[in-house]
Amino acid sequence: MKKDFDDRPTPGLKRREFLAVGTLPLVAALGPANLVGRREADASRSPQQPIRVGLIGAGANARAVHIPGFQRIPECQIAAVANRSMESSRRVTDEFNIPRAYAGWRDLLDDDSIDAVCIGTWPYMHRTLTVAALESGKHVLCQARMANTAQEARDMLAASLRHPELISQLVPTSQTYRIDNVLKRMINDGFLGEILSVELQRLQTCFPTVDGDLDWRHDVAFSGYNTLNIGASYEAMMRWLGRSNHVMAMSKVHVPYRRNGSGDLTSVGVADHVDILFELAGGAQVHMRASETTGLSTGNHTWIYGSEGTIHVDRRQNVFAGRRGDSELAQVPNPREAQAYYRVEEEFINAIRGIERITMAPFETGVHYMEWTEAVYRSSQTGQAMYLPL
Repeated sequence: MKKDFDDRPTPGLKRREFLAVGTLPLVAALGPANLVGRREADASRSPQQPIRVGLIGAGANARAVHIPGFQRIPECQIAAVANRSMESSRRVTDEFNIPRAYAGWRDLLDDDSIDAVCIGTWPYMHRTLTVAALESGKHVLCQARMANTAQEARDMLAASLRHPELISQLVPTSQTYRIDNVLKRMINDGFLGEILSVELQRLQTCFPTVDGDLDWRHDVAFSGYNTLNIGASYEAMMRWLGRSNHVMAMSKVHVPYRRNGSGDLTSVGVADHVDILFELAGGAQVHMRASETTGLSTGNHTWIYGSEGTIHVDRRQNVFAGRRGDSELAQVPNPREAQAYYRVEEEFINAIRGIERITMAPFETGVHYMEWTEAVYRSSQTGQAMYLPL
């Protein structure tokens, strides 16, 4: 039987979905007031005609997030699933009452009745599937991380630009949706004055699992240059402060061996602890520390220091701030109605229908965070500063 993701051999990995640093929660995404896009879809589609979506890869995120999200949209129908095998595809179609199961992704792309695909595979297949889907005339929503390497991300962007009539979107990071709007407002209003430095701490609170399972995130062949979830943290930070121009990094593999699906100890090629120093285009210096080996740490924190003010975000995403002359920080009101919220599938379908534009997140955003992520990897391997863009 033809395998679904057959461009590389499948390792003996346990498909355990664990919480890496800041992995995708179930709530997130910017509201309509924040949407400023780059392209419009074909507005000639009949409003009565549903957008038929095919799923390529239906793991935990697809089942928990994307399938319910698409099924809530009246103008959308999930038409088919292609998972690793016909058996696994049928399990998903049976669970969610989806009409058609395919044994492989090529069969799904050959289905001319499908308008769009949602790609939920591991990153190593994202470039192959995205380019093939666009060349098959299908809109693409691709799960983060965008790709294994910056070049693969650029290939995906180039394919999308060859097909401007099609919508190409990445699932954005959802770590910071609750605080995005309030931080952007304060920074844009000049609360901080000149931004001087930033401290980003993205730490798990557990001790290393010395005899733990090998996850695809620990395997360079399947996750590429992506380390922990630093790309998602950088993507979120770009929304507040813009992009970096150069990077220096040091990393460490604290757990060098993990057990694969057969129970055998396998070497780990992806760092589980990293310190990154980088500069923003405006001159501010940023220190990011990410780790999944920091037992009893204080978890995620953000500090943004300016010439006239300071902003602190604690592990529960409460925002505190103060300005020159204050004796201490005070909590900043952040009412729920002013916060961003999850609407990725709705934005994607609306863009296909021609009534909304994509900003969360276009492929250009993915290229930026993939170049930065690869720069972190290269710097940690060579000990040299890496300048952006690569």
